[in-house]
Amino acid sequence: MLDELVVAGGTAVVGAMATDSWMLARARVAELFRRRGGEERQQAIEGQLDSNAQLVAEADDSDRVRQTLLPLWQLELRSLLQRDPAAAEELRALIEEVRPAGNSEPKWVQDVVVRDNAKAFLVQGGSIVNHHYSTESAPGRTAEGAPGTAR
Repeated sequence: MLDELVVAGGTAVVGAMATDSWMLARARVAELFRRRGGEERQQAIEGQLDSNAQLVAEADDSDRVRQTLLPLWQLELRSLLQRDPAAAEELRALIEEVRPAGNSEPKWVQDVVVRDNAKAFLVQGGSIVNHHYSTESAPGRTAEGAPGTAR
């Protein structure tokens, strides 16, 4: 249970970096650490958060930077929860507050066009999805003008 919370917390922190929810996430994380380590710890965490968020914002591949930062924030949160297990409830609230509304699970959108009685086999979210239709039967699609088709 602790591992799941640490992963979710770290993911929420680095996932919010360089997004619209960053200032909220930054404030909540800083407060979480201030309550358990005082003003000095809060300032150190704020400096670390700001530095990390700047790395994400300036990166050509922000997802790769987030993946690199994730273990660091998991370590910080694990250490915090080991020192003060009561912080778990506050971390859960932070995760829920920072998570974008309606995004409890990732969503995928794919536009696949098949021709000449072909079949398309897709994998989305760990599930195999099989759609088969001709471009003539797809609403609003034509073989020549379908998105993603080579011309």
